[in-house]
Amino acid sequence: MVSFKELRGLGAAGSSLSRLLSAAIFSAFLAGSAAAEICIAPQPPFVPGNPEAAREYSDIIRNDFELYIRDIEAYFRCMDDERARAFKEAREVSEAYGRFLKVIEP
Repeated sequence: MVSFKELRGLGAAGSSLSRLLSAAIFSAFLAGSAAAEICIAPQPPFVPGNPEAAREYSDIIRNDFELYIRDIEAYFRCMDDERARAFKEAREVSEAYGRFLKVIEP
């Protein structure tokens, strides 16, 4: 593999390769700078098919529903945050690509 120092000594071709390498490193830095958030959807509560069992465990089942509603709301917020992060990242990558194209085009 050619070292960065060797590229610098190649004249105009080395200069272009040097800029390309710099752009690639910069793009890799941008891509790694924002980590995607992992949003995990909660499992729906279990309701027994047997009405007697449902009545017997109604306090537990009611609590499971309340926890599910709380957790699904947090999941929706997480998805909204991740969507906003992904759009921002896509915009930054698009801008970086535009700068990259300007560097490599004569």
